[in-house]
Amino acid sequence: MNANVFALPHPKAKFFLGHLPSLSKERIEFLTQCAREYGDIVPLRLGNTPALFLNRPEYIEQVLNNRKLFVKKGNALRRLLGEGLITSEGESWFRQRRLIQPVFHQKQIATYADVMVANTEQMLEDWQNGEIRNVHQDMMSLTLNIIVKTIFSIDLSHQEAKTIAFALDIALEYFQKMPGQNPLQWLPTPESWRVKRAIEALDRTIYNIISQRRNSNEAKAKTDLLSMLMQTQDEADGSVMSDKQLRDEVATLIFAGHETTANALSWMWILLSEHPQVQSKLLTELTAVLGDRYPTLADIPNLPYTNMVIKEAMRLYPPVPLILRKAAQNCEIGGYFVPAECVLLMSQWTMHRHPSYFKDPDLFIPERWANDLEKQLPKGVYFPFGDGSRICIGKNFALIEAVLIVATIAPKFQISLSPNQQIVPQASISLRPKHGLKVVITERYLLSQE
Repeated sequence: MNANVFALPHPKAKFFLGHLPSLSKERIEFLTQCAREYGDIVPLRLGNTPALFLNRPEYIEQVLNNRKLFVKKGNALRRLLGEGLITSEGESWFRQRRLIQPVFHQKQIATYADVMVANTEQMLEDWQNGEIRNVHQDMMSLTLNIIVKTIFSIDLSHQEAKTIAFALDIALEYFQKMPGQNPLQWLPTPESWRVKRAIEALDRTIYNIISQRRNSNEAKAKTDLLSMLMQTQDEADGSVMSDKQLRDEVATLIFAGHETTANALSWMWILLSEHPQVQSKLLTELTAVLGDRYPTLADIPNLPYTNMVIKEAMRLYPPVPLILRKAAQNCEIGGYFVPAECVLLMSQWTMHRHPSYFKDPDLFIPERWANDLEKQLPKGVYFPFGDGSRICIGKNFALIEAVLIVATIAPKFQISLSPNQQIVPQASISLRPKHGLKVVITERYLLSQE
């Protein structure tokens, strides 16, 4: 443990801020450069804080599978999500995970499938042949409606949906810089007050729904996520969630179950529009399995190519492009001494495009996932949902949702990029298309008549 990891080659840093400006403004390009030019472990500096960028699967797996030694970096999202599953640590996290786990059992997720398809059908009723739509906005609205319907068993009013979407949007915009980049983020600046007011409006919306549910005695009668969370008891002490814990978990589920899936679907539509041969092959499978009906949960095992398309889209454009952890104490990674408080950066973007593990890594080739490629890859290579004990608890929910949405939309509409639509990834906490996603939609039955 005597090797000096900080003597390894690394990109030039700014005097005071270190590599923070590069990570804030050009995150994807900077991480790609680090992986290409400096290798498996790259020393960085985040202001005065030492950091290491890990680009080797064994190192990534070591960090993600030891939650006690490698803890979450101070999380700016805590202001939005409170002490929810994403932001909590230690025993608090373990208790929350234990309470929420039953909500995401496979049998429970199966009950949400009809909601996913029905909401997608409802969205398509507003689509008109030949119109130009921002399909990223559509995917955001759709996944928000689905997650709220599964949590609350209600349809949001226009104002409630607007309040939730606005709070999430401005919070992501505000916290997209690396922690420590913005020294004013906790001061009462106009921007900070804007975030504060948006989160207060979000809180009022969520607490109002929780209060209505408690006062109506419907918690035991309903089978949605909120009722399950209200009734779930801790195995250790029999306690249930307080309103504050419910608020934090609901906000977390809305954020994680809406933002990431919408982004994954948006990138998939971009890739399909750029690869008509893949779109054609996808349509062939969907037509053969579904005919002219909408999909059901039972169809998913019979849609292998659809699953491959989604996996490949998440490989090229992972919903979360970067994971941060912090060493809780002195330790060793790859034979190098790592001091306590050192920040560790691991990027799905760079690992998912690593030429050692993927042939033609920058190309969209869904067929690469045939023959159980995912099981053949080393741990720490493909991890769109994270890995280890903190792997995304909603992974199966998200995958089922993505397949059912694609299988509902693709047979009905062809989606083509609008002329002059710029495709630029915007990497913050999630990976959004920077300029939205304007597309031309064409009803397929009209295409068949041409």
